[in-house]
Amino acid sequence: MSDSSPLPPVRLHTEAELARDALSTPLLSRAARLARWAGPDTRVDAGGGLVDEQLPAAAEALGLSGDDAAADASEAWRVAVDAGLVEVVDEDEGTVTAGEDLALLTAGSPQDVLAVWLSAVETVLADASVPDLDGLVDEEGEVDLSALDWDPAGEAEFLDGVLGNLYLLTAGEDTPGAPVPLPALAASVIVPSDMGEPTNDVLEQVSDAMMRLDDQFRMLEPVGFVAYRPVDEALMADADEEPAAPVDDTDVSRYGMVRLTPLGLYGMRARLLEAGYAAPAVGDLADKGADALLDGTAQFPPGAAQAETEQWLQRRESLAAARELLAAARGSDAGAPLRRLRCQQALSLVGASAEPALREVLDDAELGGLARVWLTEHGAVDVPAPSEAMVYWLTIDTVAAQLAAEGNSEELRALVEGLARQHGGFFDAVWRVDHPATADVLEAMGRLHPDKKVAKEARKAAFKARSQQGG
Repeated sequence: MSDSSPLPPVRLHTEAELARDALSTPLLSRAARLARWAGPDTRVDAGGGLVDEQLPAAAEALGLSGDDAAADASEAWRVAVDAGLVEVVDEDEGTVTAGEDLALLTAGSPQDVLAVWLSAVETVLADASVPDLDGLVDEEGEVDLSALDWDPAGEAEFLDGVLGNLYLLTAGEDTPGAPVPLPALAASVIVPSDMGEPTNDVLEQVSDAMMRLDDQFRMLEPVGFVAYRPVDEALMADADEEPAAPVDDTDVSRYGMVRLTPLGLYGMRARLLEAGYAAPAVGDLADKGADALLDGTAQFPPGAAQAETEQWLQRRESLAAARELLAAARGSDAGAPLRRLRCQQALSLVGASAEPALREVLDDAELGGLARVWLTEHGAVDVPAPSEAMVYWLTIDTVAAQLAAEGNSEELRALVEGLARQHGGFFDAVWRVDHPATADVLEAMGRLHPDKKVAKEARKAAFKARSQQGG
């Protein structure tokens, strides 16, 4: 991802809902319970970790049992310390007290709770980037770091890249929040975009990445960042072992499925913003002016653009909103046609009370056609017919907006074919239209129209328009 390219807008739950989700995550709730459990006799080591002798009592306080109880208690304690729920009072003595942020979990605002949760997430992400050291312990119980092929910065960058791609997929308009197969996610950061058939070496890298991600997503699930279905244990069994039950080799979910939770989507966006990315969220523009709304939603997918516009309109009286939108839609710059398209779409959500604002611009060269369309669609009476010049101007403006919004889409191709078919002598007349985008639109029509004869007429008309504009 480029930090200069805007990411798709995401739809976030309210901060109150997200804060409730954060407080109910297993890891943060355990960290808070340990912070309240800690007392004068609690002792930590030089790194702030709970001493080994007190881990069984901590696990018992959390109601944990089994082989992983001490490790889970230790992790929860680290989160409590890193998130400010516990404060080390005396490093030499190893004494602790409740941290200032502990009270925020019960008396703070939703933003306060989410800030604590984000601190917990950073602790888990840091831990997830550390490899498993169990197999590197020598006979004396020391970790043999010389046997460890580990690049901390590279590992963190890899995980950030995976989570960034997961964010893009989660924010998608078509299937927001749909689980992503682990092989596809791993391949998205391993396989070069210009590679056709992956080599055996690349496929082996993808397989290794899947195993790393399987461990990492298991760690990220208790903090509420992801919802994860782990890799089927049968896939990691020895080849000569018989599976415990019949398996379906075509079931991609056996290889792991993951998605960002609503809380994880919020957290990932916060991290992207902190890293300098443009990461919009629906609702960001609700308190901005109409110019910011129309420019900001210019490249939004249709559903997100409508949701953003609905929130903007909810804060305004209909007539005043319509006037503000129309004023912001004026202009002859390259972005103006798309602004007018977004304005037209926004006005479609406004009721009949906005009619006076549309009538006020009937004689406006840039907005008159748009106003007539709105008035007619809303059943208004005494709507003056547009001149031929206005019809052609609106046609150029509409195609220019569609080009900016969608590029050479099938919908635009169909529009171009329809215009050329329905209007006799279309190209003989349209090249004269006094619109900054006339030549560009005609060139696009020549490129998009499947009929060679019609396409040639469009290109000729584009040349005339360009000559008329002095270009």
